[in-house]
Amino acid sequence: MPEGEERARSLQPRLAGERFDAVLSSPLQRARRTAVLAGFADPTPEPLLVEWNYGDYEGITSREIHSQRPDWDLWRDGCPGGESPEDVRGRATRLLQSLEARGTASVIVFSHGHFLRMLCIVFLELPLESGARLNLDTAALSVLRKSDRGHLLQLWNDTGHLPGSSA
Repeated sequence: MPEGEERARSLQPRLAGERFDAVLSSPLQRARRTAVLAGFADPTPEPLLVEWNYGDYEGITSREIHSQRPDWDLWRDGCPGGESPEDVRGRATRLLQSLEARGTASVIVFSHGHFLRMLCIVFLELPLESGARLNLDTAALSVLRKSDRGHLLQLWNDTGHLPGSSA
């Protein structure tokens, strides 16, 4: 996957000089490799960061699913034989609680699109169906932060560092 690796490498200059209290990664190879290519040689594996378990829908496109179930929505229905939206929300909640308990203020995570969208939903206390409205590209940067005004979405799906980007 040369294009994906190039996208991951483009994070390195963008993140150079940034310091984090913790660098966490899904234990799955793609996320760990992204962390390494982005300049974080030894991310801590965090099982809560794995991608949504798609169960019977693993390897099947949304278009194919909709040909059989036209009204199916991941954020409402989940995946038969896999995780429900509530299951994934529970993992995201446990991750945030764990970080809070450890007092970890500045964290970078390398994970997967649907899980990261759920993490944002939980952090911002949004309804589950909001996930369908949050586009997230490969190797994009997003920043969630606490402020005196509560939880904020400071940056979302920033791809300005990617080769050929005009942003």
